[in-house]
Amino acid sequence: MTEILALIPARGGSKGIPRKNIRSFAGYPLIAWSIAAAKQSELVTRVIVSTDDEEIAAVAREWGAETPFLRPSELAQDKTTDLPVFEHALKWLEDVEGYRPGVIVQLRPTSPIRPRAMVDDAIHILLEHDDADCVRGVVPAAQNPFKMWRFNGERKPLNPLLEVEGVPEPYNAPRQILPPVYWQTGHVDAIRDSTITQKRSLTGDVIYPLLIDSKYTVDIDTLPDWAKYEALVYSGLEMVSPGKPRKAIPETIKLIICDFDGVVTDNLVITDQDGRESVVASRSDSMHIKTLREKGIELMILSSELNPVVNARAKKIGVEAIHGVGLQDKGRVMREVLERKNIKAENVIYVGNDLNDLPCFEVGGWNVAVADAYPEVIRAADYVLTKTGGHGAVRELCEIVLKHIDPKGL
Repeated sequence: MTEILALIPARGGSKGIPRKNIRSFAGYPLIAWSIAAAKQSELVTRVIVSTDDEEIAAVAREWGAETPFLRPSELAQDKTTDLPVFEHALKWLEDVEGYRPGVIVQLRPTSPIRPRAMVDDAIHILLEHDDADCVRGVVPAAQNPFKMWRFNGERKPLNPLLEVEGVPEPYNAPRQILPPVYWQTGHVDAIRDSTITQKRSLTGDVIYPLLIDSKYTVDIDTLPDWAKYEALVYSGLEMVSPGKPRKAIPETIKLIICDFDGVVTDNLVITDQDGRESVVASRSDSMHIKTLREKGIELMILSSELNPVVNARAKKIGVEAIHGVGLQDKGRVMREVLERKNIKAENVIYVGNDLNDLPCFEVGGWNVAVADAYPEVIRAADYVLTKTGGHGAVRELCEIVLKHIDPKGL
């Protein structure tokens, strides 16, 4: 049996996004997504993270990877290429453990969104072709290089970047007659051991493609990238995940149930000298409730809060409220509500922010967390809003629902 090592490079000194490898991405450390891709493979026999950083190593172990060594600091610089990192790992493993894999799979943390079969597909292609030095993931290129130019200075002529045999001016030609072009991604490389140890390359000379659907094209370099690709995680796209698969928004929606504290409010309370409490909520959250009702979708509040402010706010925005529910009883009460209203659980959206909302997540058809929800809630959610509780989260969800049921309506 061929030993297949998944090797995940993760240095600690990221400049563009500090500590990015252990920063939370859609509820999980970024590196956990690549570890999950390796752990869920049927062919990978060992998963190792190569890092120079003790904290990254600890997080990697928590999510199931090995960290038998720390990479030397000179191999963790801004301009360090991948090859010496892989040479170091393979030499250490052979010298110290006598371990030598036949195939090495590189999984870069900055391309965390992967189809479930991607890793095994790449390995299969490599093993099926004896002439292959490696297999590299590629997607259709967004920009056509045949229409690109070499820039020689503002007052100097341009030169075409590439030429095409039989097409005299490819930069003026319809793209349909130009050769198809693909862009390499950081999702996966499957590499023979001999390619690295003998040819001293991560690709070698014979590189086979693994074609990847362009909707998985992800390469995180900046914080705006981070937010954009987190939204892709919550879109319902099928992918490898460190946690349970996220469900897509239901086709039919009959009821939205919101927690109160931390969803309708900002989870803070103002208490005067007489012990009276008041909360902060967003007026804009009530903007679309009437429209939803007209489309057959009810919104209600389910809360553990005893304060009569819950009923007062619910009455103000025109929705039903059940409050004073025991912290351990919200799931049971939610089931009773659905039975009373004769609504199927798969047609219900639940919105929460704290641990006592998790029993309701076990009931709801689509479970949503506000942006500042507790990490456990974000991990359990099918979707995470961009707005925080009490600051437009309910309105954001209402607009998502209205756009889902009528894309041209908003």
